[in-house]
Amino acid sequence: MVAIVGVPLYVCGRGGVPLLANWLDAGMSMGSAASFMLAGPATKTTNLSALKIVLGIRNFAFYLIFVIAFSTVQRTRSRLSIFAS
Repeated sequence: MVAIVGVPLYVCGRGGVPLLANWLDAGMSMGSAASFMLAGPATKTTNLSALKIVLGIRNFAFYLIFVIAFSTVQRTRSRLSIFAS
């Protein structure tokens, strides 16, 4: 869920750290925070516009799906590693 929110809501690293600190204090899981930070920078608007031109529409769609899927998998892995500790 957080990966999907991170795609359209790009937050740079400098602005994202205080935002995530507040979310973590409010109870957000560490895995969700990692997912948000992975999806946000990978989908910066200027990068996406250049990638769409270079990759073409089909490969560009695969790129977006991969970013969201990888961020979601990373969130799940983070949650599982916390429970294993």
